[in-house]
Amino acid sequence: MGQSENLSSFFKDSKPLFKEYIETRLELFRLQAIRVVSQSAGYLVWILISLFLLFLIMIFSGIVLGCWLSNLLNSYVLGFGLTTLILIVIFILLAVFRKKLFVHPVIQAIISKTSDSFDDTQD
Repeated sequence: MGQSENLSSFFKDSKPLFKEYIETRLELFRLQAIRVVSQSAGYLVWILISLFLLFLIMIFSGIVLGCWLSNLLNSYVLGFGLTTLILIVIFILLAVFRKKLFVHPVIQAIISKTSDSFDDTQD
């Protein structure tokens, strides 16, 4: 009987500590999730701004290239037509190599960021 009384008193004494441990672990997971979400939001904003600026650069580069080729060829139709053809070829190349250039590097970056955040919590 003495051993069961010791065991029950052990559980009674340990219950607040176990409850505090569970609450601390839940808080830790919540803070990790907040960190991952905030980093992801920051990257998303950076990507959107970069894409917008890249779009503007492409537009103005296309206009400059079109005007330059038009001046060389003495024809606006040929100059801007060649510029459009160049942009279409670039788009097709990006579409063909999208997995190698965009999808796989993004997947690898997400996996490394996620594993880094889990490694930080285990240290």
